[in-house]
Amino acid sequence: MSAPGDPQMSLDGRTAIVTGAGRGIGWAIAAAYARAGASVVIADVKGAEEAAEALSAQGHEVVGMTVDVTDEAATQAMVAATVSSFGSVDILVNNAALFATLELQPVEEIDVATWRRVFDVNVLGVFLCCKAVVPVLRERGGGRIVNLASTTALKGAPNRLHYLSSKGAVIALTRGLARELGDAGILVNAIAPGFTLSAGVLQGEDGGSRSNARAHRALQRDQHPGDLVGAALFLAGEGSAFITGQCMVVDGGSHMQ
Repeated sequence: MSAPGDPQMSLDGRTAIVTGAGRGIGWAIAAAYARAGASVVIADVKGAEEAAEALSAQGHEVVGMTVDVTDEAATQAMVAATVSSFGSVDILVNNAALFATLELQPVEEIDVATWRRVFDVNVLGVFLCCKAVVPVLRERGGGRIVNLASTTALKGAPNRLHYLSSKGAVIALTRGLARELGDAGILVNAIAPGFTLSAGVLQGEDGGSRSNARAHRALQRDQHPGDLVGAALFLAGEGSAFITGQCMVVDGGSHMQ
């Protein structure tokens, strides 16, 4: 998706880091940013280099980095390498998360190790990436942080307590950071997707969750990664210059605030 001639959607001259961008929602956002003129770092635990090569072949300035967002040294190195490659960082999208591989379990069956792993990736990972990039954004006089949350944290969902609790924490983190970083010109917002047919979801999807999600939407169709692109571009661009601390729901009208 691109917006030729629309300065509010243009990312010309900016540099973005998108985590979990080897495929799925992260890939869709990274590709949209590249097409909007940004230099993009695709970060993921696997597939980052291949994903970056695909966009580079289209003439975009993209670098892939293998990064475990639960490793503080790795997130610091990611930001340092981005600054080395492109001169600075303007946008961070925290998309890396565990979801599709999680087993549906009632609360009494979720083990502590699984709970901790979900929070390590989905919450600690967001914190570490923010911690790494904020000094750079402060130095350059501002920037954007976009965190991927989930509508499950807003309306509840059975048998996903670890996941929806982690995404609730992401929303709280977003609001706290927005308060803390506003005077530095750093805008922090979240996007809450509905049930999205990303590559990981499609691999293990049985049809039940998909049909249930579709039935509860005002727009009764499947949600795809590309449906998040408009919100991600808006929150990174000039059109959202006075918006911070918000959680933008993009789910086809399932959850209405």
